[in-house]
Amino acid sequence: MNVNIHEAKTRLSELLTRAEAGETVVIARRNKPIAKLVPISPEEAAHEPRPLGLAKGQVTIHPSFFEPMNDEELALWEGSQMLPSDPLNPKFDPDWSLGTDDKK
Repeated sequence: MNVNIHEAKTRLSELLTRAEAGETVVIARRNKPIAKLVPISPEEAAHEPRPLGLAKGQVTIHPSFFEPMNDEELALWEGSQMLPSDPLNPKFDPDWSLGTDDKK
């Protein structure tokens, strides 16, 4: 069965019933096919979602991750403060991260 987008929108429930019964519905834009509405196979319908905890024990988080941030770290995290080495910072200093104090 072929339908244009407008017809597909107005008859969606009917088209889904037809697809569920095994019919393929081709949806077109200005009579040019762009999508197919097809039935899902019993194997696909029975597919179980991936179980939670699949990667348990494979990732380690350093304990310091859970420690509270100091005021500077919190400001950086929230975006209210920028490091001098950040190129988007209006006071950008390319030497800041190099630890040089030589200002000319």
